[in-house]
Amino acid sequence: MGKKLEGNGFWESSRIIIPEHREGILRLMKEEQRRSKPELDDQETHLIERALIDSYNRRTEVTVTVFDPFDDMTIIGVVTSVNTARREVKLSRGEDNYSWVKLEDIISAS
Repeated sequence: MGKKLEGNGFWESSRIIIPEHREGILRLMKEEQRRSKPELDDQETHLIERALIDSYNRRTEVTVTVFDPFDDMTIIGVVTSVNTARREVKLSRGEDNYSWVKLEDIISAS
């Protein structure tokens, strides 16, 4: 019993992490992995626009990479609609399967 009370022994022998602290630690670790959005140059922006316009006009599939702070997402579909006011494109992957993607979130298209 004497060893537990010497130095920092009392606290070392009674470590407990409550669920709220554990969640906070995990959330902090995830936030440390957050990335910033890459800056696209004019040429890359032009290539993205060209690929989206070609998909819209020809009804061909386009592969779009959408930025996410933790992991980029790849979407394959046909551009069926362009909303210039909201700066979004509608990518259809089937009859009832579609996604609205903001133009500012697209980092590559081919």
